[in-house]
Amino acid sequence: MGKSTFIETLGMQLIGAGNRVAVMTVDPSSELSGGSILGDKTRMEELARHPDAFIRPSACGGILGGVARGTRESMIVSEAAGFNITIVETVGVGQSETQVASMVDFFLFLALAGAGDELQGIKRGILEMVDTIAITKADGDNETRAMAARANYTGALKLFRPSIANWQPRVIACSAITGKGVSEIWQAVTDHHSLLKSTDMLEAVRKKQELSWMKQMIEQEVVARFYRRDGLPERYDALKKAVLEGRIGASAAAEKLLAEFGYAHPPTTKQ
Repeated sequence: MGKSTFIETLGMQLIGAGNRVAVMTVDPSSELSGGSILGDKTRMEELARHPDAFIRPSACGGILGGVARGTRESMIVSEAAGFNITIVETVGVGQSETQVASMVDFFLFLALAGAGDELQGIKRGILEMVDTIAITKADGDNETRAMAARANYTGALKLFRPSIANWQPRVIACSAITGKGVSEIWQAVTDHHSLLKSTDMLEAVRKKQELSWMKQMIEQEVVARFYRRDGLPERYDALKKAVLEGRIGASAAAEKLLAEFGYAHPPTTKQ
């Protein structure tokens, strides 16, 4: 059960309960062509056809963090359009995929038992942010491995402080084929949301999201404006050639380019 299969199963359950569901999916962009497949609608065919669902695929455009530049704005628009639940599916490439945690109220990490994820996923950057972990494909011959992975993750989570007070991240084995665990995962989402509301933390979380997004937009725009500076492409190509020919080191070339276009380190002063 991949991410898209899980989201479709969950989405259809939520729609069956009277919700309207928006899904923001992000596909990785090719470093060679810059293109992206954007095949999420075909992978979630039933959900894509439902009138109470909206799926918006986007390419990450080389942005780290597993999300696209317009994901945040798309979430706001979908909410204004009457979709009361928004699911963000990230690129799924690993450790860099943490930016989404600053955009959502609940961070669910999907792990596939039997594919090395139970070892690959136990990394501080991810586990410090998760609100719940779902062990997928907990069915058939893979069910034993899924339960073993569940035990591994449960033990690992005890080493980290929860992302919010009074919430202990859960580890749930699930299957899109049998439906096992899917309702339990949504129960974790609703319990987490209820805790945020009852402790007046939801407003604080939303404000933190806004500030984080502002910071990210500033950083992205600074980089974009730098590369649009007059004369920079030509100078960049010249320094790139010098690096490839061994006439200058990569770090020195980067410092030189930054200094030439107004980003030199300020002089240090002795106290």
